[in-house]
Amino acid sequence: MAAGLQPREFDDDCPDTAPDRLQELRHDGSVLSIAVSDQYIFAGTSKGEIVVWSLGTYQHVQTIQAHKRSVLCLVLSDDGRYLFSSACEPIIGVWCPRTLARLYEIYSTYDVGDVFSVAYSSRREILYLGTQTQDIQWISLKDPSRKVPHDSPGHPDRRHHRFFDSAAVGGTSTPRRVEEHHLLIPKANSVLEIDPGAVRQYAHFGWVFCMLVAKGPTVLGDPDEEVLVSGGGDGTIKLWRLCDDGPDHDDEVLGDIEEMMTLGEDNSESVMSMAIDGSFLYAGKVRGVIELWDLDTKQKLRVIKAHNGNVNTLLMSFGLLWSGAAGGSASKHSTVHYGRDKHGLAPNVSQKYHQCLSRWKAHDAKILSTAATAYKKDQLFFTGANDNTVRVWRVNGMPTQAEEEAASSENVMIKSLREFVSYKTISSRPEFTEDCRKGATYLGSLFKRLGAQVEMLSTGGLHNPIVYAKFGGKLEPAQQRKRVLFYGHYDVVPADMKGDNWQTDPFKLEGRDGYLYGRGVSDNKGPIIAALYAVSDLLQAKALDSDIVFLIEGEEESGSRGFQETIRAHKDLIGHIDYVLLANSYWLDDEVPCLTYGLRGVLHATVCIDSKHPDLHSGVDGSNMLSEPLTDLTLLLGKLKDAKNHVNIPGFYDGILPLTPEEEQRYDDIARILIKRNPANGPIDALKRSLMARWREPNLTIHRYNVSGPDGSLISSHATANLSIRLVPGQEVEKIIEALKTFLRDEYAVFGSENTLTVRIDNKAEPWLGVPGNYIFRTLEEAVMRAWAPDTTPSGEGDGGDAAGNGNEAVDCATAALPADATDDENKPKARKPLYIREGGSIPPIRFLEKEFNAPAAHLPCGQASDAAHLDNERLRVLNLMKSREIFRTVFRKL
Repeated sequence: MAAGLQPREFDDDCPDTAPDRLQELRHDGSVLSIAVSDQYIFAGTSKGEIVVWSLGTYQHVQTIQAHKRSVLCLVLSDDGRYLFSSACEPIIGVWCPRTLARLYEIYSTYDVGDVFSVAYSSRREILYLGTQTQDIQWISLKDPSRKVPHDSPGHPDRRHHRFFDSAAVGGTSTPRRVEEHHLLIPKANSVLEIDPGAVRQYAHFGWVFCMLVAKGPTVLGDPDEEVLVSGGGDGTIKLWRLCDDGPDHDDEVLGDIEEMMTLGEDNSESVMSMAIDGSFLYAGKVRGVIELWDLDTKQKLRVIKAHNGNVNTLLMSFGLLWSGAAGGSASKHSTVHYGRDKHGLAPNVSQKYHQCLSRWKAHDAKILSTAATAYKKDQLFFTGANDNTVRVWRVNGMPTQAEEEAASSENVMIKSLREFVSYKTISSRPEFTEDCRKGATYLGSLFKRLGAQVEMLSTGGLHNPIVYAKFGGKLEPAQQRKRVLFYGHYDVVPADMKGDNWQTDPFKLEGRDGYLYGRGVSDNKGPIIAALYAVSDLLQAKALDSDIVFLIEGEEESGSRGFQETIRAHKDLIGHIDYVLLANSYWLDDEVPCLTYGLRGVLHATVCIDSKHPDLHSGVDGSNMLSEPLTDLTLLLGKLKDAKNHVNIPGFYDGILPLTPEEEQRYDDIARILIKRNPANGPIDALKRSLMARWREPNLTIHRYNVSGPDGSLISSHATANLSIRLVPGQEVEKIIEALKTFLRDEYAVFGSENTLTVRIDNKAEPWLGVPGNYIFRTLEEAVMRAWAPDTTPSGEGDGGDAAGNGNEAVDCATAALPADATDDENKPKARKPLYIREGGSIPPIRFLEKEFNAPAAHLPCGQASDAAHLDNERLRVLNLMKSREIFRTVFRKL
């Protein structure tokens, strides 16, 4: 019966809908192997590296040169103490998965070639490896007799190789080549040499592609007995009994394997991958075939055509069988013991027990590795391919209604952000007016859904509405509650959707390398969503005492048109405010958190020169008797600044606040940190001077000229120029406006021109200077330090020892994650104090809100300097989004 089974074609009704792709993690080498711990994602690459990303934030943590050649296999031990790596070389690495320290280097005394597979018995502390020379070898990590010196002559790097080191005619041999990256491989704590007797030669008549250790998979053994299962290039699957005694009762060798059964002797197609489901075994083979075997009866129950291309990976997780193939497709199937149908129901005996539930194109490349884990109530599936990427999929594929309702709020937040970003809320373009209104409506409905009282405040005309939302605190009586106003904006700047500058659709949130990409994700939709879900967290925990008022406008990128008038008209609705908080900027670099306590103000003006004549031809009508508007404008604007950029307007620099010793110390601290991280920013005095010039000194900029008429030899009748003046605390906007107009009129009068001068103020905003030592800034500082403190998670547990029984490797795994300068006397990590910075840009509403409600304001930058806000490929790091939510949660609770 078994021999007659033939693979059938694909399930015609198998859905091809892909699950949610959360992230794409990129490298510069093919991803051949993946393992996932409770902290990290590990990827073994074709460059011999193990690349490590943080699970949850997907931030790159470290790249380790682990081997000289491609890392073929990564296996995490069941107890989480060890990460094993094997490669296209005869050396196996054993790593601490928490500290990433190299604990052991293991090699065989045989020339085994590539090590394709490893399996580990945590119970026995024995590692098994399948080799290119068709052997299975093993070694006990607790056997002190296997420890050898680092310079052991038996090491593959030092012992004589019969082929590669053979002498040519004349008695010379070619020296072994040492590549630069070989020197980057970290030195292991201990080196172990496999006993020559710990080998089962010709375990298969083909390369040993895959192995696993299973507990009680067949009635031929005891229920608690561990069994080694191996699959080879000869098409066979073998089960091996694990013994404590050495081969032929050799007391010097710990452990042995004895063959229990062989499956598949009638089929020579290579076994590329395997997975165990109770007493059933799935074998992934070439040409897309998955075989199902009953290990109790030794029968082949089914042959499934699951993919096009070799089935390189199989794994059991979440009660489902997951597979990945060389054709780039991934799939999930229901299984014999634990399968549910697509509605989440357990199958009865009449139903098909291996039903394809989904098959999707995961990569346009060969899938070479997969892994799965549960993280914060989400089920995650990872695929790695030779397109140099790891892709992360949320595969809550067959959830019951209860499971759907229990979805992590963290991922609900990102889902909300994804929808928020999808609205093209571009306030500067009339054609997106409807999109702006839809975006405001979505935000209002989201606020309402999470428990807020919501109003849409009309700004009049075609201006976008302000979303007002109030979350009530629980402190009674209500008059005793503090009231915090959070300001933000839902409008964004345009994004070029026709060119090739954006790597993805700017209005479709894309996760890649630990970042979220999309227009507005950093400025300012991400911070708004983080603040919103921080309030939601407090409400659910019944920990919100204060009232939190959100004012989210839709015109910030267009000068906050109508904002001040609308807020004044609705002051009774908004009520009194104790603190103003916003989050609308970025750190100075990508490493150090910041708090912003100062912004420059701004006024935008248009200077116009008009002639009483129409546009004239310069050849026919041009003469020295004619005053030309563009010439007048050019001469006039040249009076505004001198050659050293000093503004010539009388009284322009009057009232500017002097530099205090405390502020100068902040500049010293900032410059020192920035230069330490990037010496190219130096020298320190030049950097400090540059920061002060951009943050605390005013400036005037001429942006552009415009003239009437078409291009050509014309004398335009109308010429205009746009200019802006950045103001600093101590300068009064209205006084600067009057001084600018007076200066231009007086200077123009000297020209004696027959043309007419007009000066128009387009918009204006006062500068803002907060008080770093006040309560809201102290609260923010404490929250930032708490959120960004170094990880206090122990780097490893366990009481296992090294090969000599000293426990050195376990100690290393437990302590190496905490560097010496990261702990104080009580072994607690030092908190990271934020930098207090000022910024050269302007946010018009902040000073207005502070004055209008007589409440101190503070500014929390959420993003990094590399976020590219307003530019192509705007992004926000997932970690920053999560940390911002944590910071807001602390601040809203304490204020």
